[in-house]
Amino acid sequence: MTLNKFNLPDVGEGLTEAEIVSWKVKPGDTVAINDVLCEIETAKSLVELPSPFAGTVTELLVPEGVTIDVGTAIISVSDDVSGDPTPADVPLPPLQEAEPEPLMYGKLHQHPHEAASHSGAAAGGPAGGPLVGSGPKADAVKPRPRKASARPVVQAVETGGPAPLAEPGISTGSISGTAPLAEPGISTGSISGQEKPTLGGAITGLMSKVLAKPPVRKIARDLGIDLADVVPTGARGEVTREDLVSYQAQRDAELDKADTFWGKSGRPQDQRIERIPVKGVRKATAKAMVDSAFSAPHVSIFVDVDASRTMEFVKRLKASRDFEGIKVSPLLILAKAVIWAAARNPSVNATWVDDPAGSDAAEIHVKHFMNLGIAAATPRGLMVPNIKNAQDLSLKELALALNDLATTARAGKTQPAQMQGGTLTITNIGALGIDTGTPIINPGEVAIVAFGTIKQKPWVLDGEVIPRWITTLGGSFDHRVVDGDLSARFMADVAAILEEPALLLD
Repeated sequence: MTLNKFNLPDVGEGLTEAEIVSWKVKPGDTVAINDVLCEIETAKSLVELPSPFAGTVTELLVPEGVTIDVGTAIISVSDDVSGDPTPADVPLPPLQEAEPEPLMYGKLHQHPHEAASHSGAAAGGPAGGPLVGSGPKADAVKPRPRKASARPVVQAVETGGPAPLAEPGISTGSISGTAPLAEPGISTGSISGQEKPTLGGAITGLMSKVLAKPPVRKIARDLGIDLADVVPTGARGEVTREDLVSYQAQRDAELDKADTFWGKSGRPQDQRIERIPVKGVRKATAKAMVDSAFSAPHVSIFVDVDASRTMEFVKRLKASRDFEGIKVSPLLILAKAVIWAAARNPSVNATWVDDPAGSDAAEIHVKHFMNLGIAAATPRGLMVPNIKNAQDLSLKELALALNDLATTARAGKTQPAQMQGGTLTITNIGALGIDTGTPIINPGEVAIVAFGTIKQKPWVLDGEVIPRWITTLGGSFDHRVVDGDLSARFMADVAAILEEPALLLD
């Protein structure tokens, strides 16, 4: 038998550390090659790690929520597929397979090994010990319906086994799940976990119904109060209107004492501060923004655009059979406009490269391809995946790529390779209802375009003031590469497409 240890690999270019988000296996599990072992969070994405070994998991070496360096051993796998030797913390399998036997009405006790083989993990019971009131799951066996008996159900206990513990006066029988609890005096039988009340149980059930007049019940429903939680004070043991008022006042007082977002003012200041570790996406974003803001001299410009014809064009695309089932938005037209404008102003699709030797020598690398980045706000933080070779895509292909990019990012499944090699970025702040902003350039690029919200505003057209669909574009540029006139020409070209999408046909 060989014990193999799997070290955290570099799943992305230059990855140095990652956090174990969740384990998909546990000690004792049998895994095959390429089975998913765990999910890790890198600087920008969630990645599933496949197993390079086949065998039995013997130990998880790193707990969930811990950040570790690349190369750290995270799991050990034995090549013994049978699972031996089994770690001490893994439940032992049954010593022998129990022969199938007919279900016995009211059977309450099994031999320990039979209990383990009949219930196992499905019933959630402990293996290797007596299992009272356990057997096949309710949906595993569908016994023939039986006529109710007027006499109490008699327990059937295997000869030689210890009798199960029971409350005085309670007679239960169960062959599925844990034996049901019952009030004293109630005799029940159970087949496949479904309680079978006797006459005494039915009478007691009627007596246990909460008493209250219809107006009181309506008030309780309106207030969301469970009458069973209210202490009755009525002459016949019924819940009164005054009981509801008292219960509601007590509940309101408890809510007033509960902490709100601001916390209790009486607490020490230190206890009213929530401390959130900076890691994962937030850590990577913070570093990237600082590096960009203090290394690239930013310059920003803005332009108001009449996007009415873009809105009309989007409406026609949505009605087109070619775009049936595809989400189409003005962002699609902006993306196409950015690609078109970058071809007319190539220096905005570039990178400033310092001399690695540390000298004053540097180079500007102009990219003759467009890996268009789309900034996406996700539950895990800001991500900027990019569409590879976007310049080669048709309008429909670009729409599909945008849809796939957004869906993958929101699900947190964006892979590191999808966020590497970007050449120019769009941030759609208009989706959040913002008019414009001054975005920070994505590291390794020299330009970023902020797309503001589109809404109707008064606009002067041919000397008349009329309502039009207006948006504001904001652009930030690395002034080492993009001069003022170049940035202005680029933004004007983008605006021209939004004002007249037909220019894309040229």
